[in-house]
Amino acid sequence: MSKFQPERLSVEHRDGITPTTPIIPRCYTLTHSDTTGQLFLTIGAHYAWDQLNSMRDEVLGTWTPNGDFFHVYVYIDQGEYNESTAAKRFDIFRRELPLALTAIRFGDRFLFNCYPSLDQASIVIHFMSAYPQFAKQEKWGTFRTFSA
Repeated sequence: MSKFQPERLSVEHRDGITPTTPIIPRCYTLTHSDTTGQLFLTIGAHYAWDQLNSMRDEVLGTWTPNGDFFHVYVYIDQGEYNESTAAKRFDIFRRELPLALTAIRFGDRFLFNCYPSLDQASIVIHFMSAYPQFAKQEKWGTFRTFSA
């Protein structure tokens, strides 16, 4: 796993979302540059579909209505990759998700400061794949674990 470097994170708020309000709706789109290692977090009322690239290596997240769960969605494949490539993508996501969750937590730290209970929210990762061995949901603890 890469080490989180706050200076490599850029945060953009859209759709009337501010650093502290609202919690719902609040959608997170985390992308990155393979070239520079820069992370880009967009926080808005909707996912930043315009920020996605053909690699589909983004991390998407959103809160449940009462703020007790944070759901994360990662795209492994929908059958366009062979099983070996899907396995590699699955392994990369599992390895890099702690960095992604730390970046989301740090990038939205002002919201977490206003609503400390969000640090107790359970994180559920949804791995989306056409292959049953990779299509799964996992609980990954709480945001307290991913504080920078």
